[in-house]
Amino acid sequence: MQYVVSGFSRTARQPRLTYNPAPHVTITSKEAVVSFRSSLVVAAVTAAIVLLPQRAAAQLAPFNGVDVTFSHVHLLVSDVDGHKKFWTEVMGGKAVTGGPLEMIAFPGVYVILSKQQASGPPEGSVLNHFGVVYKDLPETLAKWKALGVDARQGGNPNQGYVWGPDGINIEYYGDPAIPVPVKMDHTHSFVPDIKACQEWYRKVFGGVPGQRPRVSNPGWNEVSHFPGMTVTFAAGGGGATLLPTRGRSLDHIGFEVKNLDAYVKKLAALGISVDEAPHRVPNTAIKAAFLTDPWGTRIELTENLASAARAATRAR
Repeated sequence: MQYVVSGFSRTARQPRLTYNPAPHVTITSKEAVVSFRSSLVVAAVTAAIVLLPQRAAAQLAPFNGVDVTFSHVHLLVSDVDGHKKFWTEVMGGKAVTGGPLEMIAFPGVYVILSKQQASGPPEGSVLNHFGVVYKDLPETLAKWKALGVDARQGGNPNQGYVWGPDGINIEYYGDPAIPVPVKMDHTHSFVPDIKACQEWYRKVFGGVPGQRPRVSNPGWNEVSHFPGMTVTFAAGGGGATLLPTRGRSLDHIGFEVKNLDAYVKKLAALGISVDEAPHRVPNTAIKAAFLTDPWGTRIELTENLASAARAATRAR
């Protein structure tokens, strides 16, 4: 696989960036209070997971107070083997198999690959990119330079973007405080009404409204906190009409739930319908359903995603 270097420069020293979301969380309802309290327990258990990287390769973060955890981002790719090489050798993930599913494991979160021609890259859709964090960013940047990776540093030398196959855009930054070499951090969407997004993700999935510090420049991003990931919202998109994610190379995000049938009934009681009813993924123990948020992000709900990956890994 060939990579193109663009605007690359290595820094000798990276500032330490630490982050504790709790002081910046806004609690807006009883349900959010339950989810927030649960998230404190989740944070401790998640820390234990990331300290065990071999086990974490096939394990999601614990569920929040409404039995939801962030599970995956799903890519439509032109070359599965090329993407596996990129996500393992370049980005630091671990290839695992969930039956017929090709998956790359990071602590607590998967990247799932499906061979399908995408209608376009994430750029131009509501879900623009997702981000990863590296413990030793200078070492990572040196590795990328040797590989010819298209890594473009921003105004902050501790942050930038990597461009992968099929136009996938991944934000990166360094944080020496994390207990593992690399972990997933956030998704980033451009939306017209940030507060409405935070409220919808709170109501539907128990996301805790709050903030995370920007890394590209000073300030704060508005987010919904979930176990394993933060879902980030920013205003606009330069005034352009942003397209739904379905069919783009970054096709959808995923949440794992304890009981999919019961959760879909809960959504129906909230007046939220699904695009695809719960169904069994062929040749797996995984159940899945799909819905779309009001701004165009496609969302998959799964049951047994991580357990199916663990079972397939043990059988190899």
